[in-house]
Amino acid sequence: MMKFRALLTLGLLLLSSRSYAALDILITQGVDSARPVAVVPFKWTGAGALPTNVSKVIADDLRRSGKFNPIAVAKMPQLPHQADKVDYQQWASMGIEGVLVGQISEPSPGKYQIQYQLVDAVQGQMGGTSKLQNDQLVQNNQHILLDRSGTVGAKQLRQYAHLISDHVYKALTGERGAFLTRIAYVVYNPKAKYPYQLRVADYDGYNEQVLLRSHQPILSPAWSPDGKQLAYVSLENRRANIYIQDLQGVNGQPPKRYKLPHYPGLNSAPAWSPDGKNMALVLSKDGNAEIYIENLASHKLTRVTNSPRIDTEPNWSHDGKSIFFTSERGGNPQIYRYNLSDHSISRVTWEGDMNLSPEVAPNDKFIVMVDRTNGQYRIARQNLKTGYMQILTNTSLDKSPSIAPNGSMIIYSTVVKNRQVLALVSTDGRFKATLPARDGDVRSPAWSPFLTNN
Repeated sequence: MMKFRALLTLGLLLLSSRSYAALDILITQGVDSARPVAVVPFKWTGAGALPTNVSKVIADDLRRSGKFNPIAVAKMPQLPHQADKVDYQQWASMGIEGVLVGQISEPSPGKYQIQYQLVDAVQGQMGGTSKLQNDQLVQNNQHILLDRSGTVGAKQLRQYAHLISDHVYKALTGERGAFLTRIAYVVYNPKAKYPYQLRVADYDGYNEQVLLRSHQPILSPAWSPDGKQLAYVSLENRRANIYIQDLQGVNGQPPKRYKLPHYPGLNSAPAWSPDGKNMALVLSKDGNAEIYIENLASHKLTRVTNSPRIDTEPNWSHDGKSIFFTSERGGNPQIYRYNLSDHSISRVTWEGDMNLSPEVAPNDKFIVMVDRTNGQYRIARQNLKTGYMQILTNTSLDKSPSIAPNGSMIIYSTVVKNRQVLALVSTDGRFKATLPARDGDVRSPAWSPFLTNN
């Protein structure tokens, strides 16, 4: 009972998901240059209204990826619901490569069966691909890219739609989709009883949960590699501590949170190692802000940097061989790389007045960061092999970039109309969107890893 009251005092509350979108994605650039596809409204054969518009969720996902432009199909003379009813010539003549069709039924109350197919309209127009076998030309239906089905409950319809989007994305690009993922972020609302809240939501802002309510600032949320925990910094009790929050309870018990050992001075910037066994963090226990690695089982500390200037914002490479970080050791803040095998440190960025907040791409081929040039803070990308840097955004107060687990998109914090909001930009810079919130300023976004094996 005492522990329960203590949790209430801190305002630690795991709430049920809200079904509406706490963050509304508003696309600002890049759809016109994307590849046209067709998402035909799935045929609904059940009674009453379908709880979730599955086809719309899929179309929105593909549009927000920056790679596809789902066309309006409501006025099309032919709206097929299965592959053998598709008029391939009609769709191919419009320049459409992929056509998604499907049907939804309700085999039992509250259970929804979804059958869907993705077809290549160009291959279908040519009669599909065929091969000679035993002196006969045999059709092999390679124009059918996907043919799948599944049965889910009403509460899982939206997640299943994201899963379909992932499959469609991979079938058309060869890369894994990242629609069935989540984001963590901090909301600041000075008018609320607890001004600071740590929240998680689906990548598109739906199914929001409040993990922590606090009177004091919350900083630097970071996902564990398996997506089951969040690390973050909380200034409750008037000092910075690093906490780890479980996102799921065990055996019917509520989710737990743990505090890492506190050291005098600064405790900040947690970053999980790829294997989840270690945490890179910033401590000032010896006077200056330095980077350490803490073993999460033994809590043994290993010092990484030793500089008279500030070292901060560690981020692991995905192969676990390097840690990228921000340092003032050269004068202005720039990005450096620490090699764990030989303990060498090398400078990575040279352009711009300063570079901050490194985030390593899933393929370890590039980093994204905040670049300041002529007083403008913008999201940039740098190739780690060639050193080529590309400015991706055109706003002026961008912060905290976090890369989607498939490396295609970046979520970050920016300022729009004097409010902090989240925004999206593709890693090639062509697609952009903002995510204005319903309440408060939104900051410190963190994109989850893949949460399923599909």
